[in-house]
Amino acid sequence: MNSNNPPSASGNSSSATDVADTPKIGFWRRSNLGQDVLLPLGVFILLLIVWEAAVQIFTIPVYLLPAPSVIWTDSIALAGPIGEHTLATLRTVVLGFIISIVISLPLAVFMTSSPVISSAIYPLLVLTQSIPKVALAPILVVILGANELPRLVITFLVAFFPLVIAIAIGLMSVPAELLELGRSFKASKFQELYRIRLPYAVPFIFSGLKVAIALAVVGAVVGEFVNADKGLGYLIITATAFFKTPVAFGALILLSIMGIVLFQVVVIIERIFFPWSAASQETAIA
Repeated sequence: MNSNNPPSASGNSSSATDVADTPKIGFWRRSNLGQDVLLPLGVFILLLIVWEAAVQIFTIPVYLLPAPSVIWTDSIALAGPIGEHTLATLRTVVLGFIISIVISLPLAVFMTSSPVISSAIYPLLVLTQSIPKVALAPILVVILGANELPRLVITFLVAFFPLVIAIAIGLMSVPAELLELGRSFKASKFQELYRIRLPYAVPFIFSGLKVAIALAVVGAVVGEFVNADKGLGYLIITATAFFKTPVAFGALILLSIMGIVLFQVVVIIERIFFPWSAASQETAIA
């Protein structure tokens, strides 16, 4: 049958139309405003109302649990300094996250190139994660100095492990049939990696990126707890030291918002540049 002929009226036309519209339908389902935005926002607002009412009814002291209205008022009064602390933390998170990507991708490729190399490197990766980062941070300050570098190292160490593992699993999960097909066409090792393994590993890579960006926020705050003169982690330490609990809560909420926004940025990048990857993940979840 000539592939250039239009579909017949016996139902092939509607099937073709359905197939053509499937990405659009999937996009709108993924972009469901009510389910993805309005429902979580409504639950969050309800939580704030219950929180405000509980503080007022039980007359909880401000230094123990401030009401959302007090948190908002005190945070707005320090909007300028809080904004500078937020940018400092965001810079550490983004830089540490980028460093984790730059190191994790070639490391995962190197690990999956040989079982011997994987057996040699994998225990070292586990060792880096078995060390508590809070205990490691003061040692890094002594070694690297009281600057931003220890915070970047902590952020990187927290973020890169799930990313390198996810990439390695994705590279090793390629069906043997695809690899045999590539070899039958005389594909080189680089072509096999670039044209078969990496495209197949894209959903795994983005799963690792989503976990890594969330953990990067945690790593940056851990670093700021130990060594910093600015940042939201530093703000929480100083605010609680002077019993300015509303400001500490405000910084904590900003950290949560930062983590959510950065996570959604990774999701949006995946949907824009790799829509098939996002669709496959949502299908798997469903």
